[in-house]
Amino acid sequence: MKKYILDLTVTENIHLHANYVLIKLTQAAPLPEMLPGQFAEIRVDGSNTTFLRRPISINYVDRTKNEVWFLVQLVGDGTRKLATVQKGDIVNVVLPLGNGFTLPTDTSKKVLLVGGGVGTAPMLYLGETLLKMGCKPVFLLGARSKNDLLQLDEFARFGEVYTTTEDGSMGEKGYVTMHSILQQTQFDMIYTCGPKPMMMAVAKYAKANSIECEVSLENTMACGVGACLCCVEKTDEGHVCVCKEGPVFNIKKLLWQI
Repeated sequence: MKKYILDLTVTENIHLHANYVLIKLTQAAPLPEMLPGQFAEIRVDGSNTTFLRRPISINYVDRTKNEVWFLVQLVGDGTRKLATVQKGDIVNVVLPLGNGFTLPTDTSKKVLLVGGGVGTAPMLYLGETLLKMGCKPVFLLGARSKNDLLQLDEFARFGEVYTTTEDGSMGEKGYVTMHSILQQTQFDMIYTCGPKPMMMAVAKYAKANSIECEVSLENTMACGVGACLCCVEKTDEGHVCVCKEGPVFNIKKLLWQI
């Protein structure tokens, strides 16, 4: 899939939470094709400590407004500087990178999308894509507290939304794999993204119940094109670069002890 280096214009920067911003970008020409699960490498300008681009999942593509959205978690100097962009600023991005989720061929299948923390980001675009195919997804979103559950209204546009919080402040108390929906509904496919322990727990549940499952890995990435070898993951075909061969993998390919 062709990759582009683009100077995009900020249309909106929304502070969703003390640690999260939603940045929307556009350009005069139509944005290139992007698939759910792919990501971008975003250049951080004006920082004395940030020299590498930051890999950010594609959160959503709004074709009516010709916008691409990025949900950015503020974790270091780079993302904190990126979070200061304002409407009209130019942001340089390389996209689309990596391989996206495998979409079901049978739209009658029951599909569950599980996201934790900033790992909910790629689930939004995936959810819309599935709905447009005629496959209405179910979302299961987990966070530490209700303040960390983001974009719930957006998710509700595309499917049923269930939540868990570790402190019980919203939804069911506990982790996503403890939610009652997993006992109430038999799913045919699970897609997940979030902290690795969460994804491993979801993968373990899927394997135990013979459910197809894809995970979007968040290994440390620098180049985004498989050159620097920072993001290597062990698979049944040897070591591969997550940024190039992933970030989405079927759990059958990974050598996780689940």
